[in-house]
Amino acid sequence: MSLLNKSAHTAFIKQTAASLGFSYCGIAKAQRLNDDAKKLEAWLNKGLHGNMQYMENHFDMRVDPTLLVPGAKSVITLMMNYFPSTTQKENTPKISKYAFGNDYHEVIRAKLKELLSLINAKIGEVNGRGFVDSAPVLERSWAQRSGLGWIGKNGNLISKQSGSFFFLATLICDLELEYDSPFAKDYCGSCTKCIDNCPTDAILPDKVIDGSKCISYFTIELKDAFIDESMKGKFNNWMFGCDVCQDVCPWNRFSKPTNETGFTPIPEILNLSKKEWEEMSEETFKQVFKNSPLKRTKFAGIQRNLKFIQSP
Repeated sequence: MSLLNKSAHTAFIKQTAASLGFSYCGIAKAQRLNDDAKKLEAWLNKGLHGNMQYMENHFDMRVDPTLLVPGAKSVITLMMNYFPSTTQKENTPKISKYAFGNDYHEVIRAKLKELLSLINAKIGEVNGRGFVDSAPVLERSWAQRSGLGWIGKNGNLISKQSGSFFFLATLICDLELEYDSPFAKDYCGSCTKCIDNCPTDAILPDKVIDGSKCISYFTIELKDAFIDESMKGKFNNWMFGCDVCQDVCPWNRFSKPTNETGFTPIPEILNLSKKEWEEMSEETFKQVFKNSPLKRTKFAGIQRNLKFIQSP
């Protein structure tokens, strides 16, 4: 492929991504992530993934994009802001901001599909697959490699311009493109606000997260009927997920409300009181939250979480 084609293809992809509502599009060369493989292996060996057995699956695929897309040459990282313009009412059971609107998997997957379709229409047949938190892809590592930002002490990808309230999606394809420079600096400095404020001490040194202690793990990932009693009194009214480490991060002063209508908050999430959540029927839950990330925990999980955060 000529340099001119490579440059034109790269420009087209970035412009198209912007027109679809992505606030960042960066590209890295598809190759095995050897350093990440070592870190992931050490993390799994320490059991810091708790009951999230799926993290152990497809290890080689997680660190090698060519196993997901044969002949892969480029990993395109896309970012979509989800920061809401409104907050929940005081004293309502707290829900992570990413879950205020419609399920991000559905919203972003449709855009990835359209992006790949437009690439095929403009450039010719390209073998590619889009991923949004649904396959063994190390999105944050690829985001850092494509120049988006750095991985903070809380394990989140942080952008100097936008903070960290955004989703990451990945498009792996066999098209050779111009590659962005990796983001080389770490702007966390000596700040330890996320570590100091984590209610369950889940943030360890050296950007290691103990997933088995995270409130998001307990309220979303854990499928057990009961939550460990040792966590009693530490959830600070978080019913689904937790945003503490992001809320206290100084870089999130740059967060701006999203323009994506799919992430418009569901009114019930902003307004329902504890009593209304408790009295809700399963039928109502399924109807109101049929397009919401809350359906992942299911009605029984929400009721379990409610009981846990309200009992002494």
